[in-house]
Amino acid sequence: MVAPTNEQLASEVEGTTFATLVLDAVREVGPKVALGTIGESSVQYTYSQYADRVARIAAGLQARGLKRGERVVLMFRNIPEFHFIDTAITFCGATPISIYNSSSPEQIAYLAGHCEARLAIVEDEGFVASVREASASLPRLRGIGVLRGEADFRVDELLGHEPIDLDEAASNVHPTDLATVIYTSGTTGPPKGVMITQRNLAYTVAMMKHAGLEVDPQFLGSRIISYLPMAHIAERLTTHYGGISGRHEVTCLDDMAQLAPTMRAVRPNVMLGVPRVWEKLQAGLLAALSADPATLEQFEKGMATAMPIALAKTLGRASDADLATLAFLDEMGFAPLRGLLGLDELRVAVSSAAPIAPELVTWFRALGVPLSELYGMSETSGPMTWNGVRPRPGTVGHAIAGCEVRLAVDGEILCRGGNIFAGYLKDPTKTAEVLDADGWLHSGDIGQFDADGYLRVVDRKKELVITAGGKNISPANLEARLKLIPLVGQACAIGDGKPFMSALLVLDPDQARAFAVREGLADSSLDSLAKNEKIAAMVADGMPEAMSEFNHAEQVKRWVILGVDWLADSDELTPTSKLKRRNIATKYAAEIASMYS
Repeated sequence: MVAPTNEQLASEVEGTTFATLVLDAVREVGPKVALGTIGESSVQYTYSQYADRVARIAAGLQARGLKRGERVVLMFRNIPEFHFIDTAITFCGATPISIYNSSSPEQIAYLAGHCEARLAIVEDEGFVASVREASASLPRLRGIGVLRGEADFRVDELLGHEPIDLDEAASNVHPTDLATVIYTSGTTGPPKGVMITQRNLAYTVAMMKHAGLEVDPQFLGSRIISYLPMAHIAERLTTHYGGISGRHEVTCLDDMAQLAPTMRAVRPNVMLGVPRVWEKLQAGLLAALSADPATLEQFEKGMATAMPIALAKTLGRASDADLATLAFLDEMGFAPLRGLLGLDELRVAVSSAAPIAPELVTWFRALGVPLSELYGMSETSGPMTWNGVRPRPGTVGHAIAGCEVRLAVDGEILCRGGNIFAGYLKDPTKTAEVLDADGWLHSGDIGQFDADGYLRVVDRKKELVITAGGKNISPANLEARLKLIPLVGQACAIGDGKPFMSALLVLDPDQARAFAVREGLADSSLDSLAKNEKIAAMVADGMPEAMSEFNHAEQVKRWVILGVDWLADSDELTPTSKLKRRNIATKYAAEIASMYS
């Protein structure tokens, strides 16, 4: 399969918008299931039923005065109704904008005010209360709609309208229109509004469709689970826009804690996860196997044999004897485990949004899960580099066909193509800082190419730690390695302006409690386990191997094990589990100080 050039891709999507993609999907696969849920109140909607609900909701929104060019903020969990409402807003010529569900009234007021939202549509009365509190400072907001509960209007009222003509409506949606605004998580300041146009959207889903077909010829029509926040570009692109473009069957999951049983029920063909998701899947499997020490020992021996072979296979260097050994291990042990996890029909597996340890990628590939790492950002409409055909653990692949990637003199990663965003909403100064006159996006990340053109991301320019000795160190690379130590679930490297590197470590709850059961401990709380001498010794024993690839100045010299869990969308982590470094430095100032006293 020949990858398209930038010019060919631009020609392919000329005139395409999300509205036309929806209509194309309905014409081609109308009776096929587009969206659904599982469980006691499971539902399924075909592409034709999807379009009918979109047409009725759009009519209701127009009746409420929604006009072309206006903006609507949304707060929904991952449920089918989100897709209907978001798409209906597009067919009105307006712009849907998702806000993280954990947003405080103050954050809602800032975001809805910044984008000048005219309507807010939310899932339930809890969200209504937050928006209502924020609305005092939102004079442009005309009303609040709700799916369940009471507000200014209800979604079922919108559905009661006669459907609009979607073909006619689509003709009024233009490639230059604003498809959505993705607000950055604000880890280094106030959130910036990343403007994604309809042209960006069409170009990027076409990029990923070509890339997906290169990895898996059966990519179109895959089963996929939607569970990450729709306010994040990765989920929105993959299961909302990409779900339509790829004619996928999307299962919506509104409670991430139910991901494991949902995987077993759905048996996805395509799966996107942030590194923490893959770490948790590994930890859960190891915790389950540890119930029988003999089984765990046998599994670990098999993995020790399989991992170097899996790496050689990935790099195209495995011998016939190696492949025969891997096939035997798979048949005897790994394939049944994939079935237990619900990963036995997975053909495309991607980690994105933060660095993942190369060893973890190889571990999953040895298990028979085709995991690879994709690199991108909101400003690239999601993707930038990926190689799912022959990934090289520790790198993020090559530039995806449709965009160019090169390095600046200082090593900063630059990208150009039809996927590059239109700028930051109402902030030309910030836009000019990252978009140059030749169309190159300056990512803010430092990278290196290897001899074969694979890109390795070193770290964010702004997050590089400079020790008291003047050494520039990547905390993300250290953290990825620290999380390979048995029982460690999260890590935050410390060292800016300090005489040496240190780390805050958080135990993985599943593995830590499995340890407590094995040891017969009465108190299995994380606070108690963080003080356990045996766990402290296990972490200390694992530290030399974790630090083996770093030089003396880079290695972590001291650490503190915290008796807490760091959850997504908390003081310590963003909704996609990225570290909130400033918050962590403040909240754990005493623990950090203790490592340098």
